[in-house]
Amino acid sequence: MTFVVRAATDRDLQPLYEMAKLTGGGFTNLPPDRSALTAKLERAHAAFARDAATLEDELFMLVLENTATGEVRGTCQLFTQVGRRHPFYSYRLGMLTQHSGKLDRTFRAEMLTLTTDLEGSCEVGGLFLHPGERAGGLGLLLARARYLFIAAHRARFADRILAELRGIIDEAGGSPFWDGLAGRFFGMNFQDADQFNAVHGHQFIADLMPKHPIYTAMLTETARASIGLPHPSGRAAMRMLENEGFAYERYVDIFDGGPTMTARTDRVRSVAESRVGRVAAVSEGGVESLVATGRLGDFRCAFGGVAEAEGGVALSAACVEALGIGIGDEVRTVARL
Repeated sequence: MTFVVRAATDRDLQPLYEMAKLTGGGFTNLPPDRSALTAKLERAHAAFARDAATLEDELFMLVLENTATGEVRGTCQLFTQVGRRHPFYSYRLGMLTQHSGKLDRTFRAEMLTLTTDLEGSCEVGGLFLHPGERAGGLGLLLARARYLFIAAHRARFADRILAELRGIIDEAGGSPFWDGLAGRFFGMNFQDADQFNAVHGHQFIADLMPKHPIYTAMLTETARASIGLPHPSGRAAMRMLENEGFAYERYVDIFDGGPTMTARTDRVRSVAESRVGRVAAVSEGGVESLVATGRLGDFRCAFGGVAEAEGGVALSAACVEALGIGIGDEVRTVARL
């Protein structure tokens, strides 16, 4: 059984919709709304169709396909430069230290400050793997294929990269962070706000959110405890991001308080360590790797064995078949590890 990551097309709307219904909320990049998903696919189609090496505000969508059955079993997204259309807001978790000489006391207050510090970054997001496929490293394939796509189209992506991880969501589908902070200003529960944001964007948050710093001591205990923590289902994703060189620098999502991870794009491990070569032979063995080929809408990525060969690299037969390539074709590879 072989899986390949490829560009999303209009025919993927139904499987994307079915997967969106499985996310469980707080997953605004993959809303269970056909019109919103259609708009995303249309925007991605325009990005794949544009063949200029310039930085614009674009969205690329990729999907994970089982080549044996043709089923779509996962998806992910890449945003080339956030904050171009609307401000990109985050909370920055900081500290204010104050001292009273007369009382001989020092007080350190933790604060959340609304910021657009990350505006202009590119973003990897919208990664969802069907629950039936969460084995065999397919999440890793889907996640790291994004970086090989970036490396192959480097001029189309900003120099800083971010990833927002979903925050803590309770069993009822609510968010302790939302209930303790933003929900008090909007008269709207988290599920309604989450759905509205997924379809219309979060400009309404920026319009109504108080602009002054929020002292975390004024929040509920459950809200404070959730700041900067990923949803349990996102812990593995956080570890993968850390392995790629991303770090949590105390930026959190304004909706659910989940951590925002950041890195320099050229220092992301899969970008920096990827190598370009031509297929010189087909043989078994070699180092298990991610192998990508093609540009824009023809991009494909799969697992395969890679070995050095005279004049290029040797790839496993299954990888060559999955990617639809042959001797002389160019590939970009990075060790799976």
